[in-house]
Amino acid sequence: AARAKSPAPAKRSSVKTPKKSPAPTPSKRSSSKARASSDAASTWAKDNVKPTVTAWKDVLGSIFLMTVPPFFVHILTFTLRDKTINGSWFKLVEFLGEQDIASSFGKMLPTWAEIQNGAYYVVMFGIIQLLLMWLVPGKDHYGPVAPSGHVPVYKANGVQCFVLTIVLWAVGAYLELFPAGWQYDHAPGMFAFLNMSALVLCCVLYVKGRYAPSTPDAGHSGNLIFDVFWGTELYPRFGHSIWKIGWDVKLFTNCRFGMMYWGLSGLSYAAAQYTLNGGWVSDSMVVSALLQVIYVLKFFWWEMGYMGTMDIQHDRAGFYICWGCLVWVPSLYTCHTMYLVHNPVDLGTAVTMMLLVLGIGGVYINYEADAQKQEYRRNKGHSIIWGKKAKGIVAEYTTADGATNSSHLLMSGWWGVSRHFHYLPEWMAAFAWTAPTLAVGGNLAGFTYFIFLVVLLVDRSGRDDLRCRSKYTTYWDKYCKQVPYKIMPYIY
Repeated sequence: AARAKSPAPAKRSSVKTPKKSPAPTPSKRSSSKARASSDAASTWAKDNVKPTVTAWKDVLGSIFLMTVPPFFVHILTFTLRDKTINGSWFKLVEFLGEQDIASSFGKMLPTWAEIQNGAYYVVMFGIIQLLLMWLVPGKDHYGPVAPSGHVPVYKANGVQCFVLTIVLWAVGAYLELFPAGWQYDHAPGMFAFLNMSALVLCCVLYVKGRYAPSTPDAGHSGNLIFDVFWGTELYPRFGHSIWKIGWDVKLFTNCRFGMMYWGLSGLSYAAAQYTLNGGWVSDSMVVSALLQVIYVLKFFWWEMGYMGTMDIQHDRAGFYICWGCLVWVPSLYTCHTMYLVHNPVDLGTAVTMMLLVLGIGGVYINYEADAQKQEYRRNKGHSIIWGKKAKGIVAEYTTADGATNSSHLLMSGWWGVSRHFHYLPEWMAAFAWTAPTLAVGGNLAGFTYFIFLVVLLVDRSGRDDLRCRSKYTTYWDKYCKQVPYKIMPYIY
């Protein structure tokens, strides 16, 4: 789920790592004792400590991803909302051919007044989420050991914050403090403001990572463009003087803004359709919005598990991950529901039930797969899965401080089917909540998210394999022999 990013460039150049962090950090966990000789384990994330920048791939790729996707957000939003184009890529091409490029893009961009109105909602939403992160009770949760040996700590209160966000939205709309459909009404202006503010944030993070990093897991390649894109710090935090553990940037951008906005958008878009249609919501909107709310609720139930994924352990806080979660998720990941606001498709009872079963089934299987892995690791390999003793491999790796640690790689249950099996139920659920847009013949813009997700997860499975092989070396090779398929058995 906060799988809100496009493919990253490959490795980066030599990094200057700070000797120590000037900001207070949580206390470290004691590392597990070495169980094998040092030559049997790898120093994890060497590519994150001493990357190599190649002009043709990393720098040019960074420039492309920092320019084209931000414009695409506005093109997609215009294509979905314009009643003449109405989600048709063919009509968009006709529209572009009728006038010069500058005039065409000028019509796609919001006015300054719309941006100012959108900025108000973005800022208020962000402030509320920052306050909820801090004030809502939750237990401390320790993340995985970072390459430097640092252990990040988080407050586990995602579910409470998600429920409170929905309650605040419902009460505020009922009291007419704001329109219930504010995410639809002000989408173009909000996306424009998010585009600008995300870039500013990335520049701030670049400077912070170079001169005031929160942990030793920081450094820069020497290439300004790439460093802004990829980031200079793995676990940046702010506000230690107010809150002991501080606000974790990636927890905020990925989860408390991006995913929170996504989960609420289904309800907000449904409210917008209700208003536009004179008090009626289509069954297609119910399917799409309900499934996404369930999916995001599941995500927050598993949020601390997400903070231990390879994405969080490897990807620095730069444009790649922060812009993706602040802009790409609110725009692309909600495009199908936005399209349905003014296209109230009637699916009928049979199709509605079929899509609900498919979507809920996908969410449940995805949750069960994650739960199996978490239980296996929590019990250090002593688990019963599907009525049998779970099988797995204890894989060792070495952090930059010389400590040898280990992870338990599960080979039973869903994880015996394929190495990245959880992507299959992701596709199931995503298809279920985007499929209603296909009922509008020939207009495929609303189906863009599903197409993107397929490409993203296929690419990610390969990148995850490379990261795991770098981290676990020969242990990962043994694991791949036991679980030979990446995602789909006998196919890929």
